Amino acid sequence: MLATLRSALRVGDLRRRLLYTLWMFAVFRVGAHIPVPGVNAEVFQQLFQSGSLLGLLDLFSGGALKAFSMFAMSITPYINATIIVQLLTVIVPRLERMMKEEGVEGRKKMTQWTRYLTTVLALVQAVGTSFYMRGAGALEDPGFSSIAIVCIVLTAGTTFLMWLGEQITEHGIGNGISLLIFAGIVARLPSGLGRVFNYIQVGSISWFNVILTVVIGLLVIAAVVWINEGRRKMPVQYARRVVGRRMMGGASTFIPMRVNQAGVIPVIFAQSVILFPATIAGFITHPWAQAVVSFLHYGGVWYSLIYFGLIVGMTYFYTAIVFNPVEVANNIRKHGGFIPGIRPGRPTVQYIDWVLTRITLAGSIFLALIAIMPVFIEKITAIPNLYFGGTALLIVVGVALETMKQIEAHLLMRHYQGFIK
Repeated sequence: MLATLRSALRVGDLRRRLLYTLWMFAVFRVGAHIPVPGVNAEVFQQLFQSGSLLGLLDLFSGGALKAFSMFAMSITPYINATIIVQLLTVIVPRLERMMKEEGVEGRKKMTQWTRYLTTVLALVQAVGTSFYMRGAGALEDPGFSSIAIVCIVLTAGTTFLMWLGEQITEHGIGNGISLLIFAGIVARLPSGLGRVFNYIQVGSISWFNVILTVVIGLLVIAAVVWINEGRRKMPVQYARRVVGRRMMGGASTFIPMRVNQAGVIPVIFAQSVILFPATIAGFITHPWAQAVVSFLHYGGVWYSLIYFGLIVGMTYFYTAIVFNPVEVANNIRKHGGFIPGIRPGRPTVQYIDWVLTRITLAGSIFLALIAIMPVFIEKITAIPNLYFGGTALLIVVGVALETMKQIEAHLLMRHYQGFIK
């Protein structure tokens, strides 16, 4: 990896892209420390320390939530808007036809709709956050003007992050939105290490607990790399055919089916689903609402079981969206190919679906285990508030792998020897 980075820095275009990405990271970190006007920081800090849920959300915002800065809502509205638009593309036939028939123009329209929906979702979330802050006494002025300012600043912050991610994707290296989440998680690592050393100094934990955590973390990273790079090679044979005076086809290849086809999206979506009722119930002082909060308490048994089941279900659901066995089977048949031992048409679709269902089961269980892993690590190592794990490791490792692949692809295009040798 270090050799790849050294090679990338020698290429002018890649060096400019890397420097541009680092510059956007700097802008992101500066914005994460610009506070929202009209908020009482001391009162909000008390709210922040009242539960571990806010600590988990603060991890993905890169500390912006704890500081209640203009990036406090992070890029979550954009992720939710993207998932909603993808679901609508599958549900509404007109949108699906537009994506297939219009090509690049259709994708541009979907991107534009995603931006509009992101702004709407960010505004709704900002309004809910503002009223919650007013009810908790965290606003210096509970009037309409103060609430409006908070809503505008939070919505503008999320919209600016969306724009920042798109600029990184276009002018930098890697997927901009994923890299912003990556940067936010990594930015919380120094403060997490400082908290661990404070626990050691006061005698809450020992060095054995820290070493045990590091060993578990390395094993989890190795497992994440192994699953992310795991492929099920489905063989495809192409029949020979005569095109003009040449004989074409007759080659054997394979379709690489990823074990983790859905990536980390099911974890993020399941987290949003399970946190929504607990967050809404936290705004209400009625006894039944507090019962919901305690029932879905982070780290509890029911929280872990429901979270596990949601991730497995969301993984199958999202895999069905991004991988269509009917379309794959039609493309194979269109190019004169077939799967050895399987008849073209419906039997091919059934076979691909059969393989996809089984490898998705392994991938979904792995995602669910990694997501609830911090709960068990906290019990084993006795290190409290251990947020850097599970979903955070999935995102960090996955984004790092994809970014390095893009860098290697750029280097391959510039240093490809071809038939020179």
